Order: sequence, then structure tokens, then C-alpha cells
Amino acid sequence: MSGGEIAALIAAIAFAVLVLVLAVPIVGLRRTVAAATRTLDAVAADIGPMLDKADTTIANVNTALTQVHTTLDGVNLQLARLDTITEHVQHVTANVANLTTVVAAAAANPLVKVAAFGYGVRKAAAKRRHDEEEADVRAELKQRRREARRSGRKG
Repeated sequence: MSGGEIAALIAAIAFAVLVLVLAVPIVGLRRTVAAATRTLDAVAADIGPMLDKADTTIANVNTALTQVHTTLDGVNLQLARLDTITEHVQHVTANVANLTTVVAAAAANPLVKVAAFGYGVRKAAAKRRHDEEEADVRAELKQRRREARRSGRKG
């Protein structure tokens, strides 16, 4: 054997040892890749039903939003009608206010004087009645005290 053949033999043995040393991590990597593949298959199997449920939920939300939109259209229509009614009520109110001003100007002076006089008479009569009742109560209390003193002296 020549020196070149020995060197080739040593290189071949070194290459074989290198292949054996690298084979162990490659086998471990194969197991890791197989486990990752199984996990991805399980996730893919579970994702399908989740996506179906999400599609159903989104469809339900879209239906609810359509109903809300329809309801809001109805509300807006009613608000437009209410605006018209409010405008008419404002016109009627303005007319009534003008009429009230005219009637008040025509009848206010004598009517206010009569009302004020009637109020004053009622107030004076009530005060007089109240004063008379108060005087009667005081007289009654005075009489009772006198009688109580007389009965206390005799007793």
C-alpha cells in the first residue's frame, strides 16, 4: 500500500465516522419533524370546525346588523314625521300666543283690578276670621285658668 492509498483509507474512515456521528442528530430531528407534523395535522383538523362556527357567527352578526339598519330607517322615518308635527305645533302655539296677547290687552286692566280687589277682600275676611278665632281661644284659656285658680284655693 502506498502513502496515497493509506491517506484515502484514513479519509474514508473519517468520512464514515462523520456520517455515523451526524446520523444520530438526524434521526432525532426526524422524530421532531414527525411530532410537529402530527401536531399540525391535529390543529388543521380542529381549525375546520372553528372556522365554520366563526362563519356562522359572522353571518348572524350580519343578519342582526341588517335588522338594526332596517329599524333605524323606521325610526328616522318616524322622526321626520315628528319634525313635521312639531313644526305645526309651533305655528299653532305662536297663533295662540298672539291671540292671548290680544285678549289680555283687551280685558286685562279691568279684569286685573277686579281680581285684585276680590283677592284683597278674601284675604281681609280670612284674617279677620282668624283674629276672631284667636281672640275666642285666648278668652277661653283665660277663663279656664281663672276657674282652675278658684278651684285650687277652695280645695
